[in-house]
Amino acid sequence: MINKCYFSTMESSTILPLSHLAVTCHKPHGTTIGAFPFSFKQFKPTSNITISNCQKMHVSGFGEASPESKAAKNLHNFFTYVAVRVVTAQLESYNLEAYKELMEFLDRHSINDGDKFCAALMRESSSHKSLAMRILEVRSAYCKRDFEWDNLEQLAKKMADESNTRLMRDYVLETSHVDKEESDE
Repeated sequence: MINKCYFSTMESSTILPLSHLAVTCHKPHGTTIGAFPFSFKQFKPTSNITISNCQKMHVSGFGEASPESKAAKNLHNFFTYVAVRVVTAQLESYNLEAYKELMEFLDRHSINDGDKFCAALMRESSSHKSLAMRILEVRSAYCKRDFEWDNLEQLAKKMADESNTRLMRDYVLETSHVDKEESDE
């Protein structure tokens, strides 16, 4: 999450990360986050500064849902996929008939939408309903007890930083190479 305050001074406009300022956020009763006043402690401006916009980064193009909501939906479908993998591995070791039924169903139905997949599995037959109930149970247990949420956050941040660094490095190397060739001519 990137929070930035936009300040306008007489000389220029500056974007400062909130982490560089001592900011206290007050949320009045009945208001939503993003619509509350800020008070600044130990911040002594050297010139006239006005706050023109101070809130969480706006992300357009997601309609009614937030990026976090979209990510949660994708994780929800991923948890269904994980649960199906767990159940198929269990069935393969102790109930080959149920394993074959589930594998045949998987061949005919997409697992991209976890809820749609489970709903179709429940309506296939009574034995398939039992498999669907087991998948729902495993999905819930995995999400609540086994998925490492802190590890997800750390890995996502690490991947973003490493990817950004690699892409910027590759670009600089490419453009530096081109600039050298042009200066040699």
